[in-house]
Order: sequence, then structure tokens, then C-alpha cells
Amino acid sequence: MDNLPGLRDIHLPDGGVPFFPLAYGWWSILAFLAAAFIAYKVLRYLWQQSAKLYARRILLSLKDDTDLAAAVKMSEILRRICVRKYPEAVAKSGEDWIEFLNTKSKWPLTGTAATLLRDAPFMVKPSFKVDDMPTVWRYCYDWIGANL
Repeated sequence: MDNLPGLRDIHLPDGGVPFFPLAYGWWSILAFLAAAFIAYKVLRYLWQQSAKLYARRILLSLKDDTDLAAAVKMSEILRRICVRKYPEAVAKSGEDWIEFLNTKSKWPLTGTAATLLRDAPFMVKPSFKVDDMPTVWRYCYDWIGANL
């Protein structure tokens, strides 16, 4: 028997072949891309947090140093952070340096504490009050938290 003339022709759906639902291969590619994006964001966050923790640990270790040495190291820490995050600020010095730090801080550092942070790397003998060191230390701690 010849059934060929009785077969109907192939008909495509109206509007073509739909894009959705996706095949399992496409879902696995989308899942991989989403997982890679989330992993990137998490690793970037952890890297930033580790830099902040490292800088704050160095700052905490300065409590046993002499006042002048601690002030010099605090200034170095802030400069190292600026090398990484704000390259345009590396060449700043003097009042420009303090003004830049104050623009990136929640509260400004002024008076003898600002002078101490600005001039500590260039001092031979301490010419400041010991009372200013906790202010400078707190300012550095807060600045690191806000900028790293």
C-alpha cells in the first residue's frame, strides 16, 4: 500500500520557533556566568577588607612606638593607601596633603594634630604635645575605614 499521498505536510508554528524555554546547555552557561560574577564580587570585597584589616593592624601596632615614630608610620600608611587608591595625591605635600586627606575624611584634622601628621616625617626631635597623638591615631583609623 502506498501511504505517501495521505501524509500531511509539515507545518511550523505561527511566529517561528520560540527562543524560550532554553535548553539545559544554555541554563548551565547562564548559571556558570552568574556564579563567576558572584565569585568575582565576593573575592573583590574580601581583598578590600583584607587591605583595610592589614592597614588597621599596622596602625594598632603603633601604640608601643615612640610618638614621633608612630606619627611617621601613620603618615607612611596614609601615603601607601593613596598610592594605591588616589595616585593624584601622592605628589601632594604640606597643607595640600592635609587638605586632600580632609576632603576624603568624615571629619577634618586641624591644629597641632594636622601639623604633626604633616611634619612628622621631617622632624628630628618631637616638637609637639603628646596629647595630639590619640587624635591623629583616631583620624588615621577612621580615614582608613572610609577610604579602603
